[in-house]
Amino acid sequence: MTIYRLALAATFALCAAATSAHEYRLGDLVIDHPMAFETANTAMSGGGYLTIVNEGETPDRLVAVRADFPKVMLHGTEEKDGVARMFHVDGIDIPAGESVALEPGGLHVMFMGLRDDPFEVGETFSATLVFEQAGEVDVVFNVEARDGSHGAGMDHSGHDATH
Repeated sequence: MTIYRLALAATFALCAAATSAHEYRLGDLVIDHPMAFETANTAMSGGGYLTIVNEGETPDRLVAVRADFPKVMLHGTEEKDGVARMFHVDGIDIPAGESVALEPGGLHVMFMGLRDDPFEVGETFSATLVFEQAGEVDVVFNVEARDGSHGAGMDHSGHDATH
């Protein structure tokens, strides 16, 4: 009976992992697990994260993200004298045969103008990723708990739609 319970527990764990991860395909591009962290009630913006894998032989570039927010931008992060600073980027190169992670403390999507509607765990929201070569793909971002397992992270609560 113990082996049966272990097998059953392993099966449930695999099913849970499979349902929490999600990916999309657009030609040679694989977009893996678009997500955002929960935000404070007073947050004016939140970061979006995902991984893009280019399985093809031609480079591509993420040039925009569209979503139902007052402003959506691609951002990078740099650290200078111990202070992290975010900056707008015009696009994110996706080299052929490589993957690019948009993650806390690095490249990411900024969804600005949350106002009184913070990201809450369990919510989802739609967005369209726009690539220079491959075109557009609709994805869904899952809002997840900020539990420290995704790196250092950054507080985006001070950002607003004026950036």
